[in-house]
Amino acid sequence: MPVCATAVPSSVTATASSSTRWDEALLRRYDKSGPRYTSYPTALAFHEEFTAEDATQAIERSNASQRPLSIYVHIPFCRKICFYCACNKIATKNTALAESYLYRLDREMVLTARHLDAKRPVNQLHWGGGTPTFLSLEQMGDLIDRLDARFGLSSAPDRDYAIEIDPREADVLTLRHLQSLGFNRLSLGVQDLDPRVQKAINRHQPRVLTETLMDEAHRLGFRSLNLDLIYGLPFQTERSFAKTLEQVIALNPARLSVFNYAHLPERFKPQRRISVDDLPGADEKLSILRTTIDMLTAAGYQHIGMDHFAKPNDSLAVAQANGTLQRNFQGYSSHARCDLIGLGVSAISRIGDSYAQNPTDLASYEENLDQGRLAIVKGVRLNKDDLIRADVIERLMCDMRLDLAAVSRQWQVNANDYFASALERLRTAEQDGLIVRLGDTLEATPMGRLLIRQLAMAFDAYLPGHSGQRYSRIV
Repeated sequence: MPVCATAVPSSVTATASSSTRWDEALLRRYDKSGPRYTSYPTALAFHEEFTAEDATQAIERSNASQRPLSIYVHIPFCRKICFYCACNKIATKNTALAESYLYRLDREMVLTARHLDAKRPVNQLHWGGGTPTFLSLEQMGDLIDRLDARFGLSSAPDRDYAIEIDPREADVLTLRHLQSLGFNRLSLGVQDLDPRVQKAINRHQPRVLTETLMDEAHRLGFRSLNLDLIYGLPFQTERSFAKTLEQVIALNPARLSVFNYAHLPERFKPQRRISVDDLPGADEKLSILRTTIDMLTAAGYQHIGMDHFAKPNDSLAVAQANGTLQRNFQGYSSHARCDLIGLGVSAISRIGDSYAQNPTDLASYEENLDQGRLAIVKGVRLNKDDLIRADVIERLMCDMRLDLAAVSRQWQVNANDYFASALERLRTAEQDGLIVRLGDTLEATPMGRLLIRQLAMAFDAYLPGHSGQRYSRIV
């Protein structure tokens, strides 16, 4: 990802299309900065008092649950930097540099696996970056062998083993090799097919590269294909992005991620190569967003939430219909109730009641592992209030609705009393038509779905203390 779906009830399938009220003034009023809630608490609440020992204790506690595992592997290397990028990456063309990194990854696997119950299945695997296909075919095979030796990978048909691919440096042989390694889902970075936009972001990628890979992936029978797009890039207009969408829809991916570009050049050095004067204005961005939703909805995609769209039979849409959709550091996931093991520089784990984060710089990551300890630099153990709020925010972000009676039953609290201040904060959003309350049920309206991050912020107990931090804008 940059930066980094059975029939669904009518309440879930609603989208902010041309058939519903589109209130640009309302969107602008609520378009503030806020967390994406890939975790709660967010990473801003992680602290250095949380140590590698705390992480291993969390792993050992989690074994009693026998929850399945989701493993994320971060490959930080890229041959060429895209100017929009906000990912943790290392620019190099020397694939030999990956050898020492793979060795450290194996050390991390060994140190992690010794605390895990070997019977816990690995239902989900995701390689992200950087550019995972920076690795040679031999290196990719070696990494899979190491993962299998340490954790025991699955061959179950319902496993979700995904990898992010740069179409500029992968070919049909790459796809055949990935299939032989057990991957069954692909995510291809596209961003935009307009040559002028591609030049401005330093990513020359003719459509034929993506089309060739997708044709081969369909032929090979990969279960799900995702394409990543970004709106808000330099020189984009509603008309130009509509042309990209027409071409993308013709490629027929099962899923689409359409991210809002967050221009934060003070935090991400490559973005300093993008002139703010070349970026579309606020009105143009809203037009692009509306056109995106209209075109994808007309093409049969369901708006899962935020920046994700999926065909009705894709596992994301199925999970949302079943109420089992999950949100983690890779976005939306169809495998609920997994413990997430993050491997590699900058990776974050969610194990039971704890989050643990690795260093964001390669030298610190390597130094810790060379000294025989997990490279944990910070994290947090959740208390009961954190766990309750994490559950509420996740359900709102995934289901676009919240059942307060169910919250009361699950957590043995009176949810209406417990969240009295949060519900009061949502009163204005309710008056503005972003959310509807019927008894103990809160449900986001089509416009509210676009601002679901804003609605979730009402339940965030940490947000007042983080008000000085800069998050990306919501729309």
